[in-house]
Amino acid sequence: MISPAERNARCSVARSLEVLGEKWTLLVVREALAGVTRFSGFRERLGIAPDILTARLDTLVGAGVLERRPYREAGRRQRDEYVLTDAGLRLTTVLAAFVDWGDAHRPSGHGPATVYVDRASGEPVRLAFLRSDGSELQPDRVATVPGPGALSAAG
Repeated sequence: MISPAERNARCSVARSLEVLGEKWTLLVVREALAGVTRFSGFRERLGIAPDILTARLDTLVGAGVLERRPYREAGRRQRDEYVLTDAGLRLTTVLAAFVDWGDAHRPSGHGPATVYVDRASGEPVRLAFLRSDGSELQPDRVATVPGPGALSAAG
């Protein structure tokens, strides 16, 4: 039998939460997906304390979600901006799932704050489970089963 620590080390959810499990972390990612790249922009949009923002940015950079890039405005000292990496952009689906769940189960009474659309056409899009033939499967028809990492740990 594997220990809980080994189980968590093999678990994609547990490993993801090591990086993304803080409230402010996903809110920083939300703002980055909206185009914010500068420390001052994150502070202004989130109202977050500077020390907490610094820690969250460091975590996201360390995990490869954001990349630090130096910039310098005329007459000012060099600073860093924070740009999403491919790993950061892949969090779009994670945030879309939070939006979907929050709109359904924690509505604000004001309607959706975010709507996901096709960048080219503006047509609304949504997340879905798809079979290999492209047909949609409702969430109540989806099951989780142990993957190869879990099976090798048990064997």
